[in-house]
Amino acid sequence: METQSSWLDDDEQGLWQALLTVVIALPAALDRQLQRDSGISNFEYGVLARLSMADEVTMRLSDLARDCDSTQPRMSKLMDRFEARDWVARRPDAGDGRYTLATLTDAGRRKLVESAPEHVAQVKRLVFDPLSAAQRRHLEAALTRIAATVRQEVEGG
Repeated sequence: METQSSWLDDDEQGLWQALLTVVIALPAALDRQLQRDSGISNFEYGVLARLSMADEVTMRLSDLARDCDSTQPRMSKLMDRFEARDWVARRPDAGDGRYTLATLTDAGRRKLVESAPEHVAQVKRLVFDPLSAAQRRHLEAALTRIAATVRQEVEGG
């Protein structure tokens, strides 16, 4: 009976090591840039950005946590800090009181807008500039498939 090898072949190992470098080093590089230039983390920037793209710049905290790959307790602690800075306002969901809504405030939008130029420049330098248009399309297709598989696993599928 033939079984699959429990080791990665050379091609798989090369790809895996490159992916690990991106998964580990890219967020660290983005955190350094955002901390240096804006005093916020990459995660905090991502939360502000998600809220800014939501209808009426408002989301249920549970949905925001899911979309930002966060736990609800971590998101609630972040919302405490954001409220103290007047970047978000929280209120009960009028449609279902079991949920809490977070709304990006004008001050939160200003923080996002002032943080964006250097952050976007860093993302372009690190992710987009090294790739041709064709490589970008292939990378998007590959990462979309991997992300779907990972999300299915995380969500218990």
